[in-house]
Amino acid sequence: MSTNNLPVRDVTKEQLIADFKVVIADAEALLKATASQGGEAIANLRTKTEESLAAAKVKMADAQDALVERTKAAAKVTDEYVHDNPWQAAGIAAGIGLLIGLLIGRR
Repeated sequence: MSTNNLPVRDVTKEQLIADFKVVIADAEALLKATASQGGEAIANLRTKTEESLAAAKVKMADAQDALVERTKAAAKVTDEYVHDNPWQAAGIAAGIGLLIGLLIGRR
């Protein structure tokens, strides 16, 4: 457990993207809910928030696209390696399986 009483977990880029999408959706809902509120200060804040959300959406889409491209590239390289070296790939997989089996067996 961390100091803020939340469970510690490994955060992946996919989780960050999903969490950020939720934040964006919540901020958009808040903007819609305050649309009927008057005043110049609120209007300026709403405009600034809308601009920030638009920029964040673009950056998030770019990050997601980059992540998908890197994942595809890694999968392609792995596939080519396995096709070029099937016995080595099988040996590596067997070794990893043996190691995991030994680690599980120790518990």
